[in-house]
Amino acid sequence: KSLSSIQVRHTTNKVLPDLQFSRERSTFGVPLETLIQDAKQCGVPFLVTQIVEYLEVVGLEHVGIFRISGSVNKIKELKQKYNRGEKVDLINDGDVDSVASLLKLFLKELPVAVFPDSICSGLLKTFQEHKIHTKECIENLRQLLSCLPKAHQNLLQFLSAFLLKVATYSAVNFMTLENLAIVFGPALFK
Repeated sequence: KSLSSIQVRHTTNKVLPDLQFSRERSTFGVPLETLIQDAKQCGVPFLVTQIVEYLEVVGLEHVGIFRISGSVNKIKELKQKYNRGEKVDLINDGDVDSVASLLKLFLKELPVAVFPDSICSGLLKTFQEHKIHTKECIENLRQLLSCLPKAHQNLLQFLSAFLLKVATYSAVNFMTLENLAIVFGPALFK
């Protein structure tokens, strides 16, 4: 056949993503205030509670939890499932490092950090002006944290309790509070 015998068919049926569906189902990059509308437990996004529950069962004694990166492909696959609103079975579809990395990715992709810029300057000022563990320092920190939006307070309280639990296993997993602070700092402050 010659090229002149090939017919080009023009069609107006274009395949476009259903943006409304994507917006409704998306989890990553969505404000906490939007995500907690679907939260069933303690005002924390479902993804966070599911990840924490999984890690409490299989990850607390995992060496380097949160420090060792997970599989890029596995993280991408899990992220897509959450964003599409699919049921995610972390026991069968995940591994400790990938699920831990997914939590950090979720926090990094929040449009407003858990500690928004408006709070960060106050935190720095408090630590510069007061000795840590003094009554004034603790009172200033309480005041600043009370200024966080409720969704941020809920997530911070939930994550803090979980990370404290992770640190209690530091003799096995080597993740002390200091190591966890190093790993989570960039995800909580932007």
